[in-house]
Amino acid sequence: MVDIIMKDILGTPAILVGLFALIGLLVQRKNSGDVVSGTLKTVMGFVILGAGANVLVQSLGQFSSMFNKAFEVDGVIPNNEAVVALAQESFGTETAMIMLFGMIVNILIARFSPFKYIFLTGHHTMFMACLIAVILTTGGFSGLSLIILGSIILGALMVLSPAMLQPFTRKVTGSDDFAVGHFGSIGYLVSAVVGKAVGKGSKSTEEIKVPKSLGFLRDTSVSVSLTMVILFFIVAGAAGPAFVEGELSGGQNFLVFAFMQGITFAVGVYIILAGVRMLLGEIVPAFKGIADKIVPNAKPALDCPAIFPFAGNAVIIGFLFSFIAGLVSMLFLPLLGLKVIVPGLVPHFFTGAAAGVFGNATGGRRGAVIGSMANGVMISFLPALLLPVLGSLGFQGTTFGDADFGLVGIVLGNLIKIVESNIIVFSTIIIILAILFFISFKSKANDHKNETEAA
Repeated sequence: MVDIIMKDILGTPAILVGLFALIGLLVQRKNSGDVVSGTLKTVMGFVILGAGANVLVQSLGQFSSMFNKAFEVDGVIPNNEAVVALAQESFGTETAMIMLFGMIVNILIARFSPFKYIFLTGHHTMFMACLIAVILTTGGFSGLSLIILGSIILGALMVLSPAMLQPFTRKVTGSDDFAVGHFGSIGYLVSAVVGKAVGKGSKSTEEIKVPKSLGFLRDTSVSVSLTMVILFFIVAGAAGPAFVEGELSGGQNFLVFAFMQGITFAVGVYIILAGVRMLLGEIVPAFKGIADKIVPNAKPALDCPAIFPFAGNAVIIGFLFSFIAGLVSMLFLPLLGLKVIVPGLVPHFFTGAAAGVFGNATGGRRGAVIGSMANGVMISFLPALLLPVLGSLGFQGTTFGDADFGLVGIVLGNLIKIVESNIIVFSTIIIILAILFFISFKSKANDHKNETEAA
């Protein structure tokens, strides 16, 4: 029963988000029709979002195969799902326990601290729980001490990640209704800061002037389709007709296959945006019940695609320039004695797109371009630096892809080495760091409140 609850229920993001919506609606004493409708639509929205992501991943997988063949790249390909799947045999129980109690810690921190964020991106919660389990086990921790310490770290990250990003999330969305709960937040934060530094006077990506004859490009679906079809044509041509038709397309003409994969990618983006709209339409009102009763003023921290509809052009710009930065970084990694990190299309699309949106919010077009490139560099170098910290898991040909995993893993792994697995010293350091974080954010929260009141 415990296994079912932790892995099958709490480990299924759509059900987890649906449970929060159900609790919120019940706390508000909505009628049975509204409760059933709101809960099911929330779950449906998340499932639709996931379906779109699966379509994207399938299309990007074909792109990666052609890209690797064309340029004969040999290196590590970051993929969160793959590395977690590899880790489950050895760290499955620890991952599940840290995930469960980490979510409880998240709720407790949100209830009794100024940071009212409930992290609802279930798969990222599991990924981070897995990373923490691997790092702590490699560092010599086990049993109860590993679960307690891991849960505290995870719960704190689930609050601090959306909290540090929220000032910029408000700038993106124009409201304070929800936060971004995604462990690529360091990359988005850097993109926003870089955008603010370089983007003075730069117009928004959404104000790009398009001639009347090209007015159809204002339709996000059309512009995404054209962009990706062109990219697929280029890579398919570089990989060669023989490879594409013999290994990937099942004999279909390589140009027709490339065209259909570009369209498939655009379909995935369209599905994601539809899922996001349904999810936000239900989860935000439902969450009001939790905010009012259980965690006053709580905000749902949602997956990064939740911000994609606010800047459609920045999504594509962010993805392309993050990927370009990944390609450039690939040339420099061996020069520094690091393992080559092959740009993964999935992390570069999702985190690059989000970085583009944040960069655009603070620095317009220049911010979107340079900010997303900064993200691309981070998700190239951080995974390479993380590999030695992962122990035997670092030799499996894949690693964690998003920025927060790399940064948390590197800091946590090296901190453990410094204190030589002494749990008392280590725990003390963690508590001191947590207090400093809370003081810092509390001060910022008060400053923001004072600015609001003054205005």
